[in-house]
Amino acid sequence: MNKNSKIYIAGHTGLVGSALVRRLKYFGYKNILVSERKQLDLKNYNKTFNFLKKNKPQFIFNAAAKVGGILYNNNKKAEFIYDNITIQNNLIHSAYKNRIKNLIFFGSSCVYPKLCKQPIKEDYLLSGKLEKTNEAYAIAKIAGIKMCESYNFQYNTNYKCLMPANTYGPNDKYHSLNSHFIPALIKKLHHIKNKKNKKIILWGNGKPKREILYVDDIADAAIYFMKKKTSDAIINIGSGIDYSIKEYVKILAEVILPNHKIKIDFDKTKPNGTPRKLLDISLARTYGWKAKVSLIEGIKKTYSDYLKNISH
Repeated sequence: MNKNSKIYIAGHTGLVGSALVRRLKYFGYKNILVSERKQLDLKNYNKTFNFLKKNKPQFIFNAAAKVGGILYNNNKKAEFIYDNITIQNNLIHSAYKNRIKNLIFFGSSCVYPKLCKQPIKEDYLLSGKLEKTNEAYAIAKIAGIKMCESYNFQYNTNYKCLMPANTYGPNDKYHSLNSHFIPALIKKLHHIKNKKNKKIILWGNGKPKREILYVDDIADAAIYFMKKKTSDAIINIGSGIDYSIKEYVKILAEVILPNHKIKIDFDKTKPNGTPRKLLDISLARTYGWKAKVSLIEGIKKTYSDYLKNISH
């Protein structure tokens, strides 16, 4: 992949997709192809196939997916499994039919079993039961991983699957119930700052541990591994550090509400989700990649983006 290669980013308006556009432009890539949803419905196979046939990208980053937090995953199971399987099937198969050999598929740490050994190695996939609240989303992603592996085996393609930790950063969705936990916490803490709320309510007991990764690091990893020759199709991407949800509240508060005491209430009628998700990132490091953005730096950039969003 060189600076003049035609590169297609599916899902370019989302968190990861927009970061890919931003980072590719930063690195000097000039031939970036995107498609608006109203122009191209990736759930339509014929339109997806014809789009790739007409535009002939050499490289594809598939960042198009339906995503959300625990509540959204649990309440919209049918949409999560149908939309994600359909989108990835159409893109991967259309890429193969159009002889596009190079594709990055984004999986998720959700694909690993709920109670698997920590830190989580790539070969723990399918070694146990999934977390029920995001089972539909995880199964869709696992299908995408296995599709890439199968096409590599049968058709000699170069389809790689990156398994990122929980992603956060600019252009996220800040919904108190439907977003991922970092943007949801940012919004709740900001409301305390503006005295709209006096306390923050956490689902469960606040003890589940999560690893998070700034979105530009994920974008950089995708670019790095698109260019890198590897013998592995599945590679974990993370920071290698995790904290409990309760600890994240305190870390975020240091940025959003310095010198302010936060009252935390726990709604133990709500699910905790997976007890812990810490990825083993030794394989990525063996290939020469590691995260660069620190947690505090990432939170500051993310909160700054949130303030811009609400001002608009």
